[in-house]
Amino acid sequence: MESSKLKFFKNELLALKNSIGKNIYSAEKEITLMRNQSPTDDGDYAVLMNDTSIDDTLIANQMQKLKEIDEALDKIANGNYGICDMCEEPISVARLQVKPYAKYCIACREINEKESSDK
Repeated sequence: MESSKLKFFKNELLALKNSIGKNIYSAEKEITLMRNQSPTDDGDYAVLMNDTSIDDTLIANQMQKLKEIDEALDKIANGNYGICDMCEEPISVARLQVKPYAKYCIACREINEKESSDK
């Protein structure tokens, strides 16, 4: 991949990483505030626990995305960004524009998702 495209994707990945970091920080602050609340009845307690559980799941998903972004940044540094982890063929620029931390080309992503859903 040419250096101008690599620079573009690196900047995109860094911007995503920054944005996700801010989202995680805000969600963690919200969870802390919710956990410090004293529910007045069982209904309040159930809502509080449900909201906290949802936020925990969202944070876990965001942390996974951060991990994938860091892996993509490492690939840029190592010179193998944009190469499918499965078939080792180039990932299309169009796919990387949609998901700059993509690990798989479209064909391999479909195979991977099918295998995951079969388990």
